Amino acid sequence: MSSTAYTFDTDDVFFTYFDQLKIHDALAPCERYADLDRDVYTATVEEAYKFAREILSPLNAGGDRQGCKLDDEGNVTTPPGYKDAWAASCEGGWLSPRADVELGGGGMPAVIGAYLEEVGSGACMAFMMYEGLTTAAARVIHKYAPEGLAVPVAEKMFAGEWGGTMCLTEPGAGSSVGDNRTKAKPADEEGVWLLEGEKIFITGGDSDMVGNICHLVLARTPGSPEGTKGLSLFMVPKYWFDTETLELGERNGAHVLKLEHKMGINGSATCVLGIGARGPCRGWMVGEERDGIRVMFEMMIEARLGVAVQGLAAGSASFQYARHYVHERVQGTSLKNMRDANAKSVPIVQHPDVRRMLMTQKVLIETMRAMCYRLALNFDLSETHPDEDVRARADRRADLILPICKSICTDFGFDVAVTGVQIFGGYGYTQEFPVEQLVRDAKIQSIYEGTNGIQALDLVGRKLRMKGGQLFMEWMQDMKAAVEQAQSEGFGEQATALGKAVDAVGAAAMHMAGLGQKDIDEAMLHATPFLNAMGYVVLGYEALDQAMVAKRKIAEVGERPLLRGKLLNLDFFVANYLPRVVGLSKSIRSGDRSCLDEALFAG
Repeated sequence: MSSTAYTFDTDDVFFTYFDQLKIHDALAPCERYADLDRDVYTATVEEAYKFAREILSPLNAGGDRQGCKLDDEGNVTTPPGYKDAWAASCEGGWLSPRADVELGGGGMPAVIGAYLEEVGSGACMAFMMYEGLTTAAARVIHKYAPEGLAVPVAEKMFAGEWGGTMCLTEPGAGSSVGDNRTKAKPADEEGVWLLEGEKIFITGGDSDMVGNICHLVLARTPGSPEGTKGLSLFMVPKYWFDTETLELGERNGAHVLKLEHKMGINGSATCVLGIGARGPCRGWMVGEERDGIRVMFEMMIEARLGVAVQGLAAGSASFQYARHYVHERVQGTSLKNMRDANAKSVPIVQHPDVRRMLMTQKVLIETMRAMCYRLALNFDLSETHPDEDVRARADRRADLILPICKSICTDFGFDVAVTGVQIFGGYGYTQEFPVEQLVRDAKIQSIYEGTNGIQALDLVGRKLRMKGGQLFMEWMQDMKAAVEQAQSEGFGEQATALGKAVDAVGAAAMHMAGLGQKDIDEAMLHATPFLNAMGYVVLGYEALDQAMVAKRKIAEVGERPLLRGKLLNLDFFVANYLPRVVGLSKSIRSGDRSCLDEALFAG
């Protein structure tokens, strides 16, 4: 297999799905997924990989180099091949695999959706941005749009005939959504609002792949208070349409004013959107007045998991390219023969430092994949399981882990992509190979859908305190139970190391709780280090859990490379990553607040 061909490790997906998480058993009690079984899931995984490899991957490099184009009327042209790929995606049902069957979707669970996002984004991340925003917006519209519009508009979007966006960010506001200045006032037509303002960084703000686009726009109605509590959500179409027939009419006053020129994801149209700048902009309210941020947050929760998976996808693709390249690239002699002038050059896979980098990629990717898929499964269980206690517990765990997953996977996914460039050496820095593009594409992931610093504030400022600390305490108890289980199954040394890391996180949490009572700035100064420490433990748990599963399977079917790899993954993680948790905990509890000195960065 060439090191420039897109490949994906579906064997690891099957291990994670069926041996570790046992998704077919976990979802069997859920009526919505009762008709889906292991064979259906397996076929979906295999066909999606084929689609990503044959249809999406060939678009990646060309789309990056050519980017999108904008005409004077505010219409975007996507890179060559995107329209055909969109049509093929719609025809194959890949645009809406998670939508309800009655809406034309595949009715798949979120845990399968996570894989579909990963395999597609690894092949062509920029293209997948259009799909992700469209289907997420369609779910919000289906749930909250005015009666008579919700179902038909969502059907159009799930079918891929119309697109969708999420419009939060404004100039000068950035992540501070409460600083929103876009305004909405009632129009003469009943139920219709007129909007004025400007939105920036709008993913998929326009494209030539769909006939219409429904923007979900946050705006402030007359008399509404400042801050997020005064925001309402509106569905604003590119073209106004007949509410009975959905036949398109005149151009609405939502126009792309500019395309952002970015360091990556160049095939994705990131737009400045003028609301009412070139004529009246009409829209319908989605949900209740001044409840917009809550409704929009449902879309953001889905998007944060999607971004975490994008980070995983970038790293996964880089690892796959690298693992093939190290067998093709011949350079230097083996260290054992370095004094032999006649020694032959060897593939670089034989060099210890290259193997260290490959192992780092492998371990991080496989543990992040397990974390993402487990989080997605908890979303499924929280929504569809018939047992109320199971739903509630799954919801609490998903709440706690989401900011960790988004942050860890986007930071580590980027790091793994960078490591891929390092493995390729000088060639990795050129466009001759695909790994440099992965680095550029991946960097945005730690920034959008809430920067990773904001994820840390969410974890420490909200999630640790929710329900009197129940979410965190349940997690601590589950980690300690896993340690005990591992010790009983012969993983004494590794389990003890994880137990020490769990205790270190607990000590850091107690210290920060005390700080929060005295100095909130100092407490939040340590939010990101704390998130990282907890994230290492989450990944360590996944490595331990997979090793336990692998050991049991070896006893049943004998040793295989994939199973042996899981045992080695655990050893590598324990030796190279768990010690960092103890170090971070000590740093958090050190009392250092030097960077808060007011004179240090005085402007």
